[in-house]
Amino acid sequence: MRRLPVLPTIVVALCVALMIALGLWQLIDRLPQKEAFIAELRANPARPVIAFPIAPDDRLLFRRAIADCRAPVSIEPRGAGAFGFRLIARCRGGLTVQLGTTRDPNEHVAWPGGTVAGYVSHTPDGRSLIGTLFDRRPQAMMLVASAPPPGLAANAPPHPESVPNNHLSYGVQWFFFAGIASVIYLLAVRRRLATPLVAPPPPR
Repeated sequence: MRRLPVLPTIVVALCVALMIALGLWQLIDRLPQKEAFIAELRANPARPVIAFPIAPDDRLLFRRAIADCRAPVSIEPRGAGAFGFRLIARCRGGLTVQLGTTRDPNEHVAWPGGTVAGYVSHTPDGRSLIGTLFDRRPQAMMLVASAPPPGLAANAPPHPESVPNNHLSYGVQWFFFAGIASVIYLLAVRRRLATPLVAPPPPR
């Protein structure tokens, strides 16, 4: 009769335990943290105006801010989905300002710079989802202008609801993986134990 394979069973049990621990971590730790963070972001648009932050700080997303764009170095279009294209100005000193939106990808705006009021957002990030796993640098901030220059449509108002909260689904996925791994291994062990040993042929 075949015996239960000890080493593979230990390895699978450890992997299943790790997946369950990751699921619990997502639900017990990460999910409440993200919910509290999103609640803070929802309150930001109603908070007092601040100077645009120098260093990236995600807690200031959607906060009303003001800054001075000194002599824009460039103004470039970026895709904005249903809004067409958004024109983003790079200012001397490192400030980035989203001026407004347009349907024309070839739109040119002669904007000399100046004081801009709006809200804090993220700059467009060219990193892929996998790239962000290895590049842990915080995403840079930009100021989304409340009033666009002539010829451009206004930017969309701040939408804290756009911040994703996927930790519940992440936790469920880890539990699902643990369950699938357990079922597959139990079926494999059952098949192994049910297979009779073949006796060696008698010596001649």
